[in-house]
Amino acid sequence: MKRHLWLVQLSRDHHVALRLARRARLAAHSGDAGEIADCARQIVLDFPVWIEPHFRDEENGVLAALTASGERLLVARTLDEHARLRAFEVSLMRPSAPLLADFAGLMDAHVRFEERELLETAQRLLFPDG
Repeated sequence: MKRHLWLVQLSRDHHVALRLARRARLAAHSGDAGEIADCARQIVLDFPVWIEPHFRDEENGVLAALTASGERLLVARTLDEHARLRAFEVSLMRPSAPLLADFAGLMDAHVRFEERELLETAQRLLFPDG
């Protein structure tokens, strides 16, 4: 389904997040301490630049609108995952392969949930005419 213009940038950010998750997964599986540290450092640097702003855009826009539409379960899951992902900003300051792998798994699953369920629901409920 083609995304409404209001949702397009969120989907674009999701593609960047999937690439970041893939890099984190590869770094974690490599076992290379330098690569693990470099990837963790990049994630920590990305949080204030685009990850946190993306979360705020979703929370203040799509999630607020979906809450008003009665989609509380989707919103609750999204907020829970945002909180869990935010915790990595601090914990990745002391990187490890298992921590990086956990971040990669959660980020990947979160983005896929948002693309397949959250944004599809937003498209259908908030922009029924396309």
